Amino acid sequence: MDQGSISRILKQVSGGEDEIQQLQKALLDYLDENTETDASLVFSRKFYVAQWFRDTTMETEKAIKSQKDEDSSEGTHHAKDVETTGQIMHRAESRKKFLRSIIKTAPSQFSTLKMNSDTVDYEDACLIVRYLASMRPFAQSFDIYLTQ
Repeated sequence: MDQGSISRILKQVSGGEDEIQQLQKALLDYLDENTETDASLVFSRKFYVAQWFRDTTMETEKAIKSQKDEDSSEGTHHAKDVETTGQIMHRAESRKKFLRSIIKTAPSQFSTLKMNSDTVDYEDACLIVRYLASMRPFAQSFDIYLTQ
C-alpha cells in the first residue's frame, strides 16, 4: 500500500470523521461524479454502501458477542473491555448514520454532496478500494488460510 498517497487523499478530503469514513466518502464522491460516463458505477456505489453497512453491523455484533463471552467465562466486568466495546459501538453508530444519510440521498442531490472534483482520480480510487479491502477480515487473515 502506498501510505503516502492515502495520507495525501486524507489531507485533501475535509471532514472530522475517522479515516475509513473519509476514504469511503471520497470513493463514493468519485463514483457519483463518473456515473454519467459509466452506468455500472451506480451499482458499484450501491454495492459498496450495502457492504459497508453489513460490515459495520457484523463488527457491532462481534463486539457484543465477545463481551458476552468474556462476561460469562470470567463473571466480572473489566472496565477496559467495556470501554473498548463502547467505543466500537459508538464508531459503528456514527458509520451507520453516515451510510444512512448516503442511502437517503436522492440521485439528483449527489452533486450537492460532492466535495471537490479534483480530490480523487481513477488511480486514487483504485488505491482507496485496495486499502479498504485490505481492512476487511478475510484480507487480514489471508495468510492463515494459505498456511492451512
